[in-house]
Amino acid sequence: MKQVFAPGCALMIYKPELGQRLLEYLNRELGNVPQHLTCCRHEPGLPAGTQIINVCAGCDRRYRSLYEGISTISLWEVLAESRTFPFPDYNGKEMAILDACPTRTEERVHNAVRTLLSKMNIKVVEPDKTRTKGTCCGDSYYGVLPVEEVKAQMKKRAGEMPCQDVAVYCVSCVKSMHIGGKKPRYLVDLLFGEETQAGTYEPDAWHQEIQEFIDTH
Repeated sequence: MKQVFAPGCALMIYKPELGQRLLEYLNRELGNVPQHLTCCRHEPGLPAGTQIINVCAGCDRRYRSLYEGISTISLWEVLAESRTFPFPDYNGKEMAILDACPTRTEERVHNAVRTLLSKMNIKVVEPDKTRTKGTCCGDSYYGVLPVEEVKAQMKKRAGEMPCQDVAVYCVSCVKSMHIGGKKPRYLVDLLFGEETQAGTYEPDAWHQEIQEFIDTH
């Protein structure tokens, strides 16, 4: 089975160097895994039977549901089985967790993410609405509601988090939790011992950056 690695638009905008480090790790562990930068909103142009290792929850859903002959596995599932990744130790730090809404039906992803947090000695404090009952961070309302109402939804969801630090595995969730006054901890950053940066977080500006990447990839 041919495998490719899709870091996704958001990670390549946010910290492309971490996407490169992930690619290098996968190539060391799995052999030749080419990078796939064609956005999931475009025809991937991959042969039938290809499995895409993805970082973005939206990519996972779109590649899996829109393109015949393509299967997906999240990076989190791959790393959860790893015996060689140098997981950092966060010394029992408590963090809430926000599940990305495109994974709401994907317990395989929920379980893998929590396995990774456990491997990093992070104590997960679950919010009331979590896993298959989780609700959106607010970003999915962009383009549906006025921006100020979108931000109000982000603040509402952030207010439901039981800890100030919130582990997330979607870059748009980073923006939402920041707007909501929490401290987002992006899973890729956690894996490499880096601080999470809000970067461009105003919804209009962030979605413009994403659209520009989509249009060119």
